[in-house]
Amino acid sequence: MDKAVILDKTREWVYQKLKADASGHDWWHIVRVTQTAKIIAEEEKADIFICELAALLHDIADIKLYENEAEQIEKIKKWLKDLTVEDHTIASVIEIIQTMSYRGGGRPPMKTKEGEIVQDADRLDAIGAIGIARTFAFSGAMDRLIYDPIEECEPPHSSQHLQIEHASTIQHFYDKLLHLKDLMNTEYARRMAETRHSYMEGYLKQFFKEWSGEL
Repeated sequence: MDKAVILDKTREWVYQKLKADASGHDWWHIVRVTQTAKIIAEEEKADIFICELAALLHDIADIKLYENEAEQIEKIKKWLKDLTVEDHTIASVIEIIQTMSYRGGGRPPMKTKEGEIVQDADRLDAIGAIGIARTFAFSGAMDRLIYDPIEECEPPHSSQHLQIEHASTIQHFYDKLLHLKDLMNTEYARRMAETRHSYMEGYLKQFFKEWSGEL
């Protein structure tokens, strides 16, 4: 099957599955990640088809959305096989999907340039102005507090990947989001991450000033 047709059919499949999501993992998250992945792929001279296909499908097996990751992976494999995608491409896409998640910062590094690119694109969408919006959307969907002063929010350290369950939204910045800038794989993503990271730091400063009644 023609690659353009494969991508068109996959877009529609993913859209139907994620169009109603309100946790920040909706269809427009997929659109942004896919577009960014394509841009980075061009910069890095990577396989754009694999990057785009993996970016489109990367949340279809996410444990934040689906309880059974293995079952979802099998659904993705079947979908791609039914579209007559070549076996080596399916293997590449599945490897990217299964490895790219943050999971407390302890996941193994990506094995391919395409994997690094899709991971970077996904992480870029988790920081900056959109990342802040998505974080509060996800926390609201999970019934988490905006902030609890009992938490000891501190600047992140390279070995500090806490991922505290049920932590507040603000704590999540320190558990994950402020680590992402230093975990980017490609030079293009590192440049983009600097600006988005600085925006988050400014947001947190303003948040705590308002929380304490200074502004």
